[in-house]
Amino acid sequence: MSHIKDRFKQYWILARFDRPIGILILLWPALWALWVAGEGHPDGFVLMVICLGVVLMRAAGCVINDYADRDFDPHVTRTKQRPIAAGKVSPKEALLVFVVLCLCAFALVLQLNIYTILLSFVAAFLAASYPFMKRYTQLPQAYLGIAFGWAVPMSFSAQLNQIPPVAWVMYLAVVLWALVYDTMYAMVDKDDDLKIGIKSTAILFGEYDRHIMAVLQIVILGLLIIVGQMRQLSWPYYAGLIVAAGFFVYQQKLIFNRDKTQCFKAFLNNNWFGVAVYVGLVMAYWLR
Repeated sequence: MSHIKDRFKQYWILARFDRPIGILILLWPALWALWVAGEGHPDGFVLMVICLGVVLMRAAGCVINDYADRDFDPHVTRTKQRPIAAGKVSPKEALLVFVVLCLCAFALVLQLNIYTILLSFVAAFLAASYPFMKRYTQLPQAYLGIAFGWAVPMSFSAQLNQIPPVAWVMYLAVVLWALVYDTMYAMVDKDDDLKIGIKSTAILFGEYDRHIMAVLQIVILGLLIIVGQMRQLSWPYYAGLIVAAGFFVYQQKLIFNRDKTQCFKAFLNNNWFGVAVYVGLVMAYWLR
């Protein structure tokens, strides 16, 4: 019994269920999309399926990421104690956990319309292929954004059985947002990544990293303003964006000296950016 308990503990850690920040950052865009698509009243069943699907696919993404990085993680300070890197979970076990998580997520999406089911195959491909991108492109964080942001068109599709133009504006905002916060995350590992040959935007942007991220943050806010205009949202939404902009300013302050601890803190702070936009959306629809 203790052996079984230990295996599940290692699988739990492997899937990062012990670190819910990734779930939250992935969940907020899905909730934004569902609230806009449902005009403040998303279908309860769709909401449940999308939220559970986000949790499962984030976990699956973490597992396949560690499988892909099994030869690199032992050489990175932050990741050398992860289950596969530390030899506590075998690569074959990790693949089995990945398949189980994907099948559970697919069982959920089968409860939705055919359009969303078809989109789920794209989501699965993006989640499975992302971890390998850091070997071939200097922009793996952009690819992560494409994968993480896919929850937006899927949410609109699940709610409306179509993807209106506003969904793609929001999707672009989410892609850029993920690029920004994952660059902050990559800044923590920059020294190790340079040693072992891993590519990242933190390396690509070099000394202009803070400046590029600041420009992208302005673009993100601009795109979210366009979302509000397209849906004729009221003042609480824009108040939420002002608060969200404040979190962006705070993040710039945190990463100013590129201290690793502060960069990771800036990454974590993006959860509050997601909260601010979501609360603004909820209030805008509630006060209609």
